[in-house]
Amino acid sequence: MITFNWDTKMMSPSQYKIADYIQKNTQLVLLSTEQEIANAVKVSIASVSRFWRIVGYKNFKDFKTQMSLQLEVSPAGKMKNVISRVEGQELQHHTLDRAVTHLFKTMEQFTDQSFQQAVDTLKEASTIYIHAPGPSLGLAELMDYRLSRFGMNIHTMRKYGSEIFEDLMHITKEDVVVLFGFIRLLPEANVILDYSKQVGYKTIIITDQLISEFSTKGDIALFASRGDSREFHSMIAPMFIVENIIISLGMTDKENNLSRLEQLSQLRKRYSVELPR
Repeated sequence: MITFNWDTKMMSPSQYKIADYIQKNTQLVLLSTEQEIANAVKVSIASVSRFWRIVGYKNFKDFKTQMSLQLEVSPAGKMKNVISRVEGQELQHHTLDRAVTHLFKTMEQFTDQSFQQAVDTLKEASTIYIHAPGPSLGLAELMDYRLSRFGMNIHTMRKYGSEIFEDLMHITKEDVVVLFGFIRLLPEANVILDYSKQVGYKTIIITDQLISEFSTKGDIALFASRGDSREFHSMIAPMFIVENIIISLGMTDKENNLSRLEQLSQLRKRYSVELPR
C-alpha cells in the first residue's frame, strides 16, 4: 500500500474526505474518473479537481502517472488489482463487464481495410510463421490448429535468443510472419521486423498498443485491447481478432475448405474405434 506524506494542516473538511478516500481506495481511484471520486466522497467535482494542486500535483492525470510509478506492476500486483475490484461483487459479472469493455475498445479502433489486408496477405502466403511469446502462445496454437485444416502451411517460431536464426534462415519473400506484440516487442521480434526489410516477407503485428514505435515497423497492425498496464491483461480481444482471421480465411476458399473438413469428418468416422475422440 502507498503511504502519502500529505500536509493535512491546511486541508478543508472536503479535502480531508477526499484524501481519506484516496488512501483507502488507491487502486480503485486510479481506475476512476474525477466524477466517480466526487460521487463516492459526496463532494463537488470542482473540489476534486482543486485537490490535486493542493497536495502537489498538476492535475488528476499527473497524480495517476506518479502513482503508477510506485505501484507494483508484477503479475502479482495485477492480480491484486483484479481482486480489489472484484471484492463485493460477483466475479462473473466483473469478468463479463471487462470482456465487453475490451471488445468495445477493439471495435472502436477496428478498420475493415487493415483487417482485410491482413486476411489477403495471409491467404497468399507460402508459409505463415507465428512469433507468439508468453501468453500469446495459446493464440498461435489455435491459429496453427485451425489454419492447418485449410491446407495452409503454419510454423510457430518456438526458438528464442540467437536460436531464432534457425527459423529466420528459412523465411522467404513469399512468406508472412504474424507477431504478437503486447506492451512491448521482445528483441527477437525486433530482429524479425528488421530482417523483413532485407528478405521482403510481410509482417502482421497484433498488438494492444495504439501508438507505439513498433506499430509502424510492421506492414499491418491490428489492435486488440487488453487493459491498462496496471491491470490483469485479458486475452478476450486478441482471441476475437484471431478467430475472425481464421473464419475469414476459411471463407476465402469456402468450397475447398469445406471439402477438407468433410474429409476430416470421414477420417474420424472410419477410425472411430481405433482412435476414439
